[in-house]
This record gives sequence, C-alpha cells and structure tokens, in this order.
Amino acid sequence: MAVSDPFHLAIQVHDIEEARRFYGEFLGCPEGRSSDSWVDFDLYGHQFVCHLNTELAKQGVAQHKNPVDGHGVPVPHFGVVLEMNAWQALADRLKAEGVSFEIEPYIRFKGEPGEQATMFFFDPSGNALEFKAFKDRESQLFRK
Repeated sequence: MAVSDPFHLAIQVHDIEEARRFYGEFLGCPEGRSSDSWVDFDLYGHQFVCHLNTELAKQGVAQHKNPVDGHGVPVPHFGVVLEMNAWQALADRLKAEGVSFEIEPYIRFKGEPGEQATMFFFDPSGNALEFKAFKDRESQLFRK
C-alpha cells in the first residue's frame, strides 16, 4: 500500500527475534534495515521500527485503559486504518490463528458518523495494536 506521507513510529520490544516473528512472519510486514538492537518494518507503507529494550521483560509496557463505547481501550496503542475488506480478512486470519484479543473484532459507534470496525490485541512485548476500518475511509475517517 503506497501512502503519500508515511509516518515513522518506533516502539520498544523485549526481544528482536520475537518481534521479527510477530511483525514480519505473523503480520506479514516486510523487513527493512536492521541491527542487533533494532529492526525496520514496512507496516502498510509506513516505517515502523522495533527497538530492543531488554528491561521490558522485567517491567512490561505501561498501560492505561480509556473507556470507549463500553470497552477499556488500551493506551498507548497504534495500528492502521484499513479498507473494510482488508480489515475483515485480517480479523478472520487472526481469529483462525487463535489470537487473544483485548477487544474482539466488532463494529463500534453503530449508526453514528464515526461508525467503524475495530479490534485490539497485543504484540509479544505488550504493545497494544488497533486495526480499524470504515465503510468509506476517505469520507468517514475524520468525520464529526
């Protein structure tokens, strides 16, 4: 997926090889440059970097939950806004793989301008991910 202005996001992980398996093999993100302490991935056209922090194995990623639509949404979190068919295919694949969801795939804000499909799950280091989709991403993404 080509994006006109890709973002750069760097996160901490407790194990680089585990991050390679999760983001590279499991989620299918192509790998870019790397070293012993970091690895770049192409996350749907965005530059996503995992940096090694071995202390995470002891302390974990700090989490907060914010109430949204009756669910405790983990903060911080990151992810991608997909086209609806790509979101559904990913949700189906993750369910088939037995992913443990923090928030199961569902439609949030039904009948409102921000109606969207969403799901939350964690990577092996405890980073929260959200993948979402709108029926018409271009007109609904920032609609009030």
